[in-house]
Amino acid sequence: MGIEMYSVRDELKKDSRGTVRAIAEIGYQGLEFYAPYFEWSHAQAKEMKKLMDDLGIRCFSTHNNAAYLNKDNIQNAIDLNLNLGSKYVVMASSQPEPGLDGWKEVAEALNFASDKLEGSGLEAGYHNHQLEFTAVDGVKPMEILAKNTKPAIMLQLDVGTCVSTGSDPAAWIRANPGRIRSLHCKDWSPDAAKGYSVLFGEGVADWKGIFAAAESVGGAEYYLMEQEGSRFSELETAKRCLEAYRAKHY
Repeated sequence: MGIEMYSVRDELKKDSRGTVRAIAEIGYQGLEFYAPYFEWSHAQAKEMKKLMDDLGIRCFSTHNNAAYLNKDNIQNAIDLNLNLGSKYVVMASSQPEPGLDGWKEVAEALNFASDKLEGSGLEAGYHNHQLEFTAVDGVKPMEILAKNTKPAIMLQLDVGTCVSTGSDPAAWIRANPGRIRSLHCKDWSPDAAKGYSVLFGEGVADWKGIFAAAESVGGAEYYLMEQEGSRFSELETAKRCLEAYRAKHY
């Protein structure tokens, strides 16, 4: 179990090294850096890798703006991820042209990135939000992405946003065997006053069924706790979510 560092974004801005230390002390085994990492120098990335090595944690993956994976920027993404010891370079979101053809263009961009990354031992991934599970002309964009991308491309499942659209995460995992190699463990409540601010286990996600599908069919290699904000501080939220995960013996 790792953590998406967007969950502690304010702390990360104030003190990146101190925040990584705090995450390790809480008990997380790894992490996923998000888009601002792309502004680091290669020396900074190497220093962060040394810190993680000293703490005994890993950078499982990074979240990237779509532009980071185009022909002009992908070499920098490759170099930074290799320096961090990351395995997956994930497109965190996209802004496709209207209609299903726009999503096919996103798929093409992912295939391009995958081809470039594979030569360096890295793998591409895509992270969903609500948009990808909201039907366009009767088809969910995630279905277009799954159908039109190479099987090597990981489909990183954001559970909370999937659930919020009325979709079934476990069914999606079973429909895409071997491709759901990581999941963002974000919960969701239909209570408008709570939404994504609930802690892990406080929402309506069927975690037992989701984890069972992820591990038996999905090919899950790691999980990432994610919080957009709760009634507690960022680090306290991270701590409580991990405790809740462990308490349920998942």
